[in-house]
Amino acid sequence: MELEINQLNVTLGQKKILSDVSLQTKKGQFVGLIGANGSGKSTLLKTVYKALKPDSGTIRLNELDLLNSHEKQVAQQLSVVSQFNELSFDLTVEQIVFMGRTPYKGFLEGENAEDEQIVTQALEKTGLETYRHRSFLSLSGGEKQRVVMARAITQQPKYLILDEPTNHLDIRYHLEILETVKELGIGVLAALHDLEDAAHYCDYLFALKDGRVVAKGTPEEVLTSALVEELYGVKCQVYRHPITNGLGFYYSRNEENTR
Repeated sequence: MELEINQLNVTLGQKKILSDVSLQTKKGQFVGLIGANGSGKSTLLKTVYKALKPDSGTIRLNELDLLNSHEKQVAQQLSVVSQFNELSFDLTVEQIVFMGRTPYKGFLEGENAEDEQIVTQALEKTGLETYRHRSFLSLSGGEKQRVVMARAITQQPKYLILDEPTNHLDIRYHLEILETVKELGIGVLAALHDLEDAAHYCDYLFALKDGRVVAKGTPEEVLTSALVEELYGVKCQVYRHPITNGLGFYYSRNEENTR
């Protein structure tokens, strides 16, 4: 599915967070949003999945008008993995993951054998088979994030929104989650903190600064030393890894920005 955002504007309180943001993704693309904290990445994603209402603009997923469609209709097409996943009540891992089937259920309709199979497959993909009956509240932050990813997979989305999904994960599950997402073969829009992740996993990037898109293109086109310094205020040397041939980054403090 293709996501198209046109002239999106968002104000929170008295502050303009997004200004005339437009972007378009192609079918099956893994698209990354990069930028410093406060650049507008999370606000943009929250607007796409209807957690925030924009001042103006349009968001379409193929022919579906996301901003003016019912939440259940949107949830059958779009799933979300955000960076904060706390609950005030206790459920098992299995119960949390089964929530991914809710958009397909009628009132008081229970789970069936197909739902059970879908949930089991999602638990396997995220390495959570042995966690099925564990309390969600007893888990570490990284474990909770994997449960939320399993729930998103169980939703069988046509499109996936990721808001810095690997923040709490150790290196193994950090890589496994991103590989799992890539293997889904669906469209993805992801806010990413790690530029090496952006270079390795993304087909296309949009760079945000002060609520505006300041650059777009392939990782090779966008991830330049000049742009990294503009976005993050650090000196950066971009190089090719001698083994993987992927992009790597050497950082050093920009003295002009520390005076």
